[in-house]
Amino acid sequence: MDQSEKTSAIINAFYEVYNELGYGFIENVYQNALYKELQRRNIPCMAHPKINV
Repeated sequence: MDQSEKTSAIINAFYEVYNELGYGFIENVYQNALYKELQRRNIPCMAHPKINV
């Protein structure tokens, strides 16, 4: 899977989540739902990775 296909798959997952949940939730709700949708589609991702500053 090349970069363009990965990007398209992630965007499609986002729209699936947004169309299902609609408008008006706080960011964390969408973030958790998108994480679960990416996992369901076998797209590797990390929820809340630590960032050293």
